[in-house]
Amino acid sequence: MVDITHKKNTLRTAVAQATVKTSSIKTIEAILTKQIPKGDVFEMAKTAGLFAAKRTSDMIPDCHPLPIEFTSVEYQVENLSIHIKVTIKTLYKTGVEVEAMHAASVVAITMYDMLKPVDKGIEIENIKLLHKKGGKSSYKDSGKGLTAAVIVCSDSISAGQKEDRAGKAIIKKLEDCEVSISEYIVIPDEFDQIQEKTKQFIGSNQLVIFTGGTGLSPRDVTPQALEPLLEQRIPGVEEAIRNYGQNRMPYAMLSRSIAGVIGNSIILALPGSTKGAEESMEAVFPALLHAFKILKGAQH
Repeated sequence: MVDITHKKNTLRTAVAQATVKTSSIKTIEAILTKQIPKGDVFEMAKTAGLFAAKRTSDMIPDCHPLPIEFTSVEYQVENLSIHIKVTIKTLYKTGVEVEAMHAASVVAITMYDMLKPVDKGIEIENIKLLHKKGGKSSYKDSGKGLTAAVIVCSDSISAGQKEDRAGKAIIKKLEDCEVSISEYIVIPDEFDQIQEKTKQFIGSNQLVIFTGGTGLSPRDVTPQALEPLLEQRIPGVEEAIRNYGQNRMPYAMLSRSIAGVIGNSIILALPGSTKGAEESMEAVFPALLHAFKILKGAQH
C-alpha cells in the first residue's frame, strides 16, 4: 500500500452512485410494496452496502483500513430504474471514494440477486463517483509569487563540522509548494544574529523560517530571540507542529517551535533535526500559505 503516514487527518467525503435497471413496471411495484419473495429489497441491499463500506480494504488490495464514521444509502425510483446514492464520511488521512463506489456496487449487486427470480432482464449500470471532498484536492493553497528566507541556526554547522540537512529539507518542501527561495544562510546560535537576520529579511520575504535552536539546551535561543519581535503569535500553527510530531515520536513535546507575524511576513522557528524539520513542514504546509490571503483581508 502507499505510505500515508506523512498525511494529516481531514474530513473526507465521497458520494458514489449505481443504477439498477428493471425490465418491467411490475418489478418496481413489487419492490415498493415489498412483494419480492426474498424480502425487503431496499433494506436488505442497504445493509449489504453498509457492510461493504466497512470491508472495502478486505476486498481491494491497495485500500487502507480506515474508520467509516458515516454511511448513507439513498434510493430514487425513476421509471424502470432505481438510482442508488451512497455517501461516506471519515476523519482520516486518505479519501473514501473507493469505499463509496464499492458500497454502491454491492447495493446494486444485492438488488440484482434479490430481483433476478422475478425479472430476468435486470441490469446494473452507471457505477461511478459523483464527487469527493477533503484532503489535498480541496485545499490547494499555492505559494506562487511568495518568497522565503531559510536560516539555519547551528554552532556546529556554521563552524563547518556538520552538513546542513534540515534547511535543505525545508527548502524542498517550500519548492514543492511553489515558494521561491531568496535566501539560504547558516548562522551560529547567537541571539543578536537571529534578531538581525529576522529584521533584514522580513521586508523582502513573506516567509522567514529558522531551523535549529528550539530545544532546551543553554545554546538554544531561537525562540527567545524571535518572541520580542513578533507582533502576534499563531498558536494554532505551533500546536499543529507539536501534535504532528508527538504522534510520531515522544520527544516532540520538548520542542519550542514558534510561529508568528511581523508585518505581512510569517516567521517560523522549527527544530534543527532533519526529521523534525521535515515533519514540521508536513504539519503546516501548504495550509499555512492560506494565511497570506487572510493577511490581505480575505475571509476564511
